[in-house]
Amino acid sequence: MSTREAGFDEQLDSLLAWEEAQEEGVLDIVKQVIKDVRTRGDEALLEYTNRFDRRELSDASELVLGQEAIDAAAARVPAEQLRALEQAAERVRSYHQHQVSQSWSYTEADGTVLGQKVTPLDRVGLYVPGGKAAYPSSVIMAAIPAKVAGVPEVVMVSPTPDGEVNDIVLAAAKVAGVDKVICVGGAQAVAALAYGTETVAKVDKIVGPGNIYVATAKREVFGVVDIDMIAGPSEILVVCDGLTDPDWIAMDLFSQAEHDELAQAILVSPDAAFIDAVEKSIKALLPSLARAEVAAQSLRDRGALILTQSMDEAMTLVNRIAPEHLELSVDEPERYLDQIRHAGAIFMGRHSSESLGDYCAGPNHVLPTSGTARFSSPLGVYDYVKRSSLIYCSEQGASSLGKIASVLARSESLEAHARSAEYRIKQD
Repeated sequence: MSTREAGFDEQLDSLLAWEEAQEEGVLDIVKQVIKDVRTRGDEALLEYTNRFDRRELSDASELVLGQEAIDAAAARVPAEQLRALEQAAERVRSYHQHQVSQSWSYTEADGTVLGQKVTPLDRVGLYVPGGKAAYPSSVIMAAIPAKVAGVPEVVMVSPTPDGEVNDIVLAAAKVAGVDKVICVGGAQAVAALAYGTETVAKVDKIVGPGNIYVATAKREVFGVVDIDMIAGPSEILVVCDGLTDPDWIAMDLFSQAEHDELAQAILVSPDAAFIDAVEKSIKALLPSLARAEVAAQSLRDRGALILTQSMDEAMTLVNRIAPEHLELSVDEPERYLDQIRHAGAIFMGRHSSESLGDYCAGPNHVLPTSGTARFSSPLGVYDYVKRSSLIYCSEQGASSLGKIASVLARSESLEAHARSAEYRIKQD
């Protein structure tokens, strides 16, 4: 594509358009599951787990994975993988410690004290896909900021189809400081976390990825509990000046395209010859990927190589697209930072591949997708705390503020508000 072409804006809008596919009947099924778990608790949780995960459990206590089982799973993980988990966790923890905010207050001249109290959530639930799916990095990214924030209890739910536990996911839970692991998944797990059962304690917030049933359930329980987000397909936007190795750029595009067929990978550059070189690299390297078919369909359906007239125009496209991952594969990338207003994570320079951010750079890899970087932020410590306002009026402060409040309350015809404030006005 080229920004010079007639109809480019319409082409780009069509490329970026994405709506979550809603399979017919999913919402009805999810609502029924939530209702069952809410009304019947553990009984419903066991029924759904035995049905969908092909289990034969007779007591809900069997859903809770003991520390001995978690330790045994971690012990089965190869030493190299366990060390990599620990190293990643150390870096993620170090980064997120910089996000910790403290309570604060200030005192006005008349003695009135105003401020803010920062308090961690009591309990959060972390949903982790189970079975053969292995996303230990997501466990680290979701659990560690919660523990850094001071959340006393992080509960991980993950299905175990046919009783199959995922060792590296459990090892990640141990490394990240997860407090409890419960072997339940699907909409029933989300419902249990939101409303609580005899075995699963109600949480304040649910985070983590899942299939369409999990995503729909999270949307349904929002308001009863908080959620992190309803994430769309993975995205990467690479801006390059034409001086990076084309093979590097091709592989960076693949790093998102291999996620699934709906993932989006876009290159933007003012250098036409470089775009041609990257296209040749894509064709040469694609067959070498284990997930070549998935990546090929992603690139065919939702990928693009876009020629711009300048780097400034490239920055305009960045803000229009508001990508989940943005790579600035240029010299002196800091020159462009002030122009970028919308991006989930910004990878600066030719050596900062998006994949490093996925696993071990330190910043969180749970990022806003589908253009929501226009108003959303990466998951972080601030998502696991709440803020309470502090108002401590001195006698003089209550008197002076009361006069203002009285006028405004009566303008709204709220007499009790006005009189409550007026009672505290000092009589001269």
